[in-house]
Amino acid sequence: MSSDLLAAASAIQPDTVALRRALHRRPEVGLTLPRTQRRILDAIADLPLKITRGEAVTSVTGVLEGARPGPVVLLRGDMDALPMREDTGLEFASEVPGAMHACGHDTHVAMLAGAARLLADRRDELAGAVVFMFQPGEEGYAGAKTMIEEGVLTAAGRPVDSGYALHISSHWPSGVISVRPGPALASSDVLHITVTGRGGHGSNPSEALDPVPVAAGIVQAIQTMVTRRVSVFDPTVVSITQIIAGTADNVIPETAEMFGTMRALSESTRRLVQDELRRLVPAIAAAHGATATMEFRAGYPVTVNDPGAAELVHRTATGLLGADRTSWERDPLMGAEDWSYVLQQVPGAIAFLGGCPPGLDPAGAPANHSNRVVFDEEAMITGVATYAATALSALTA
Repeated sequence: MSSDLLAAASAIQPDTVALRRALHRRPEVGLTLPRTQRRILDAIADLPLKITRGEAVTSVTGVLEGARPGPVVLLRGDMDALPMREDTGLEFASEVPGAMHACGHDTHVAMLAGAARLLADRRDELAGAVVFMFQPGEEGYAGAKTMIEEGVLTAAGRPVDSGYALHISSHWPSGVISVRPGPALASSDVLHITVTGRGGHGSNPSEALDPVPVAAGIVQAIQTMVTRRVSVFDPTVVSITQIIAGTADNVIPETAEMFGTMRALSESTRRLVQDELRRLVPAIAAAHGATATMEFRAGYPVTVNDPGAAELVHRTATGLLGADRTSWERDPLMGAEDWSYVLQQVPGAIAFLGGCPPGLDPAGAPANHSNRVVFDEEAMITGVATYAATALSALTA
């Protein structure tokens, strides 16, 4: 199976690259991606798939029924770009001001479309069905959640039994597949703190109640709390990334606002940190005679790989690529993924595909979400074959 799938993925590589570059040139952000949806529909129009389009979002779901009854496997490829400028200098760089495929979702779509073609050619080998989930709005819009609400997990007429996703990264060597059981990516919540004091003249701070040093004290106290209240074996990250206060150099403001991100690798630590912040922040403000309010905006849950699903990906990738191009990832990432919503419903896994261009050190290459990130397109051959091989492994076991 391995050499056959890799050869087939290599044979369709020109089409995979062409689709990827077309998407890269015309990136779209968020949940409404009409050009991207049309490109996907055109790319899979000749395949024997049952196609469903999203109603609330411009998603595409395709269902391939195998020759024999069996379970249902879902494969996901996210579609959306990021709201940022591209500075790669690529000949197919973004032509849309302020939008860029900086996280590789264009490669995910192209690889999933390629895998659909390979699997359609092998329907006779499938005992079950494959659901192809082309998902908008991964970058903060919870598109996976909307697709679940619209029925992607029952698109085959029966529930999905397992689900798999790939994510390309410039921080792994090109063509390497890496996966880990258990927590793979963190939860992500937004933190908003408002400190209220009393405004006044900058020359006479004793007559005011300056919220700025109160805010600074809260930032320091949060970092101490993280190291003293949270187990090092179940880590968290709380980063205050924005502080807004004041309008002039000689005015002490009445308020200071802070925004940040909170990440955790378990729901228990996620709740613990929220509880600690609710206790800590008002207390620090009160010690200075000020007040503070705090709001959390819930983001994505922890992305937890099912151990059996992770083992299937690792075993399949090893058989496909060899042990030297497959690895068990030691540590989870503190980034977040709305694939987590799927894994809350069905056992599955997300694996990482190395895409570092030749000649670059993965450790120092521009990272995902960088305005200069570049991915090796040859890695898409591995991705197409791995998507297809994983489905075949799950449906021919």
